[in-house]
Amino acid sequence: MDRMIVDSAIYRGGHRTEGPEDYSDALAVARQEGDAFVWLGAVEPTTAELNLVSEEFGLHPLAVEGAVSAHQRPKVERYPDSLFVVLKTLDYRADGHVVSTGELMLFLGDSYVMTVRHGTERPLAGLRASMEKQPELLAQGPAAVLYAVADLVVDQYLEVAAALQADLDDLEAEVFAPGRPARGLAERIYAFKRQVTAVRKCTGPLQEPLFRMATSSVPELPEKLRPYLRDVADHLTRVNEQVEALDRLLSDILNANLAQVSVQQNNDMRKISAWAALAAVPTMIAGVYGMNFEDMPELRQPWGYPAAVGLMVTLCLILHRVFKRSGWL
Repeated sequence: MDRMIVDSAIYRGGHRTEGPEDYSDALAVARQEGDAFVWLGAVEPTTAELNLVSEEFGLHPLAVEGAVSAHQRPKVERYPDSLFVVLKTLDYRADGHVVSTGELMLFLGDSYVMTVRHGTERPLAGLRASMEKQPELLAQGPAAVLYAVADLVVDQYLEVAAALQADLDDLEAEVFAPGRPARGLAERIYAFKRQVTAVRKCTGPLQEPLFRMATSSVPELPEKLRPYLRDVADHLTRVNEQVEALDRLLSDILNANLAQVSVQQNNDMRKISAWAALAAVPTMIAGVYGMNFEDMPELRQPWGYPAAVGLMVTLCLILHRVFKRSGWL
């Protein structure tokens, strides 16, 4: 249990106060006082560890199973005694152009809130300390933690979307740079598109449940917090619009790159055809004179060979000039 629990504390009137170190005793104290709640932070719990907490907090078995497996879509599930919220976290490493994801689960109930984190990143680092400096917000109870976590996660979405946009601008400039298209550009565009798709899978499904929490009547969420949640929902809408725009722009860039490659291939084929035509003229003339016939024009004349070579050069120069003017060479 010590490995799983990152931090546990009792909050009274928005302030962190002394209380029993055991989370079970702390929950009993918070429930007895009525205006206090326990905030328990956990990281990658096992089934046995989370079952122990579930027995004390009264968590629903389906929610516990989802919190352990950590392969959930963003969602909000309301059970008789608790609210279960799943959020996807994002982190974008610009050096490797890779989006990494994690998961955050929240259990809200009578006098408690529990956060469960999965993934290597620490998205909640510093959040508890920041909230403890805002006692008026913490005084709203466990729902205040839900708002703060959702706000932090959506802010991360905004940062990732901005970083993706900056990298996409560089990629777009490279696609439309003069000269031949760079090698492997289509593969890079497609890989970038996969990263944007990974972001969409995190941000898109969260839109409906977050909007529902901000506008519907959920007993665990006090009315005073609804404007804050609506603000978070508005930010998420902006993120989804940015991600959709990125995806459309990537599709356009990929099509433009494929068109450039097709045009370049056509240019190459025209050049090859032009050079083949230039080579065909002297080959044809030399082939005629190499047929070993005795009655060939000017075959016995001393100037016959220079005339044939001159004819080859003249025709090649004429063809080269024609192809040059038409842009084939």
